[in-house]
Amino acid sequence: MFEYELQQMRSNELIREAQNHRQAKEALRGRRAARRATARESGQNDPEGQAHSPRPRRHRFARAA
Repeated sequence: MFEYELQQMRSNELIREAQNHRQAKEALRGRRAARRATARESGQNDPEGQAHSPRPRRHRFARAA
């Protein structure tokens, strides 16, 4: 009987953890959607995207000698 109670407690704990994980992912999706909507409304969503720095992009490969 003791093992059954332990199994039930563990099962309930896993269910709670899964629910917390789902809520966290849902909140993250909501924040991302809100951020995208804000960028879209402010006109910052250009087709090229934005660079993280004003520096020009470096070449992928080094020049041949």
